[in-house]
Amino acid sequence: MSAILTLDNVAKSFVMHLQDGLTIPVVNGVSLTVKPGECIVLGGPSGAGKSSILKMIYGNYRVDSGAIRVVAQTTVAQTTFASETAGAETVDIATAAPRRVLALRRRTIGYVSQFLRVIPRVPALAVVAEAAIAFGIERAEAEARARTLLTRLNVPERLWSLPPATFSGGEQQRVNIARGFIADHPILLLDEPTASLDARNRAAVVELIDTKKADGTAIVGIFHDDDVRERVATRIVDVTTFAARAA
Repeated sequence: MSAILTLDNVAKSFVMHLQDGLTIPVVNGVSLTVKPGECIVLGGPSGAGKSSILKMIYGNYRVDSGAIRVVAQTTVAQTTFASETAGAETVDIATAAPRRVLALRRRTIGYVSQFLRVIPRVPALAVVAEAAIAFGIERAEAEARARTLLTRLNVPERLWSLPPATFSGGEQQRVNIARGFIADHPILLLDEPTASLDARNRAAVVELIDTKKADGTAIVGIFHDDDVRERVATRIVDVTTFAARAA
C-alpha cells in the first residue's frame, strides 16, 4: 500500500527577530512515510522538535526546506483513505497556498492538540458534532457520532448540554479528543492527547486509535505515556536523529 503522507528532507529553524535575528535550529533532514493504517509515534525528549514536525504537517509552521507531500482525494464523498488512489492528487504542504492548506484540514488532515479552543457558551455536544458537520456529515449522523464518542470517553451525559469552559481539564481534553476523532480524515495528527487523562480514559483513547487504524487512518502522534506509546505505535521514530545543529 502506498504512503498517504511523505516527509522528504524537511528542515525547520526559528528566527528570533527581537534578538538581532538569532537563528535557532530545530530539525533537519526529516524523512519518513506514513501508510494508511499505520500509527507513527514521534519519540525523543522535550524540545527535540516533535510538536514542530506535527505543526509543519498541519501547515501551522512554514518549512525552511524539503517537502511534505499529502495524497488528498478530490471527490466530495470521502471517508477513510483506501488503497485505491483514483480521484486523488498529491499536494506539497510546504509550497501550497493557504487556501489549499485550509481545504486539506477540512477534508484530509485532522488534528488533536493538547488544548480545546471553542466558541464560548456552545454546548459540548454541539462542539463535537460541529466538527463532523464541517467535514460534510449530516447533522443527525454527526450528533449520533458525538453522543457515541462522549459516552466512550466517559463524559457524563449531564454535561453534554453545558459549555466545555465549565469542565475540568480532563473533561475538556476528552471533548477535544471526541472532536478530533469524530470525522473520517484520512490523516490524523495527535499531540499528547492522553497527557491529562487517568488510566481509564487513556485506555478509551487507545481503543479509539485502534479503531482508526483498523479503518485505514494514517496517524502521526506524540504520547507522554510510555504504555500508550508502546500500545499504539506501528513504528517509533526517534526525532533526535533529525536534530539540527547551529551554524
